[in-house]
Amino acid sequence: MPILTSTLHRIDKPDTETPATLTCAEQAQSSTASLEALLTSVNDSYHAKPKAWGHFGETGSSAFAAGLSEYLAGSVDFVTWSAQMAERIKALIDAHLSVGGHLLFVHYQHGESQYVSVALLHHRQGFAIDKALEVTETPQLNLGQLMLAVRIDLAQWQGGTSHQYVSFIKDRGGKKFAEGFRELLGVEEGVDAGGETRTLLKAFSDYVEREDLSDDESREKTDAVIDYASTQAKHGDKVTLDELSELVDEQHPKAFYDYIRHQDYGLSEEIPPDKRALNQFRRFTGRASGVSISFDSHLLGNSIEFDAEHDRLIIKKVPGPLKEQLKQRKE
Repeated sequence: MPILTSTLHRIDKPDTETPATLTCAEQAQSSTASLEALLTSVNDSYHAKPKAWGHFGETGSSAFAAGLSEYLAGSVDFVTWSAQMAERIKALIDAHLSVGGHLLFVHYQHGESQYVSVALLHHRQGFAIDKALEVTETPQLNLGQLMLAVRIDLAQWQGGTSHQYVSFIKDRGGKKFAEGFRELLGVEEGVDAGGETRTLLKAFSDYVEREDLSDDESREKTDAVIDYASTQAKHGDKVTLDELSELVDEQHPKAFYDYIRHQDYGLSEEIPPDKRALNQFRRFTGRASGVSISFDSHLLGNSIEFDAEHDRLIIKKVPGPLKEQLKQRKE
């Protein structure tokens, strides 16, 4: 993950009542192994957080996007642009937070793509053991508590075809803080990652039921889908319908893709996977003595209950077609 350029600024905010102060770096950071390791750790923490995805608004409506464009065009250096943005972020922190930290701005390469990321790094008191084997207190970066962070996929932004090239942490620090951060970035949300992921998993469940797969096949394909989507989420990458369709049916790699399009689920070609939705999804299947049952795990405890003591499965909401068949049989 080569770092092309980066800088660190510091925002001090002792308490809620005291105004924040900003100390800006005078030059860019030297790219070192330690800095690259820090970026990797920040990215790992970032990818684990719930995020919103979107795109910059109309030209001129975002000072953040305008300044970033000037940097990419070579008309302003990275340190100057990042310092200008740090001033705006300081005002946001003053209005909504009681603690500051270090602002990391970094332009880096990952694979064939380039990204610009910004993250506010908080500190916590930790412990260390010195050369005399004495325990000492020392401040440490608290990377698990990212409250403000954004990442821009430069290729997708400059390509002009995507509406999902900006991702940013959404649900930390309160709704007003999150909305203030979105306005500062000038971003319009382009996709509901949680909603899209749930719709995708619903489409997969419908497809499995239509194909009437065996229990083993159903479990195998479910595991493949969840593993792929979880890996994409871990690395901050999107799920593409083409790749997912190939996983679902290697012999007919376009079958699931065509099914989604023909059924009109309204899904985007690329979907930022939501980890919460993925973690809630598993498929239970079973077949014995002429009875075949298959349902999504998130239904357990809601419309379906398992009574282990009496070895019973209670279905509260019977599917419509099945209900009609049962009524006709009773008559």
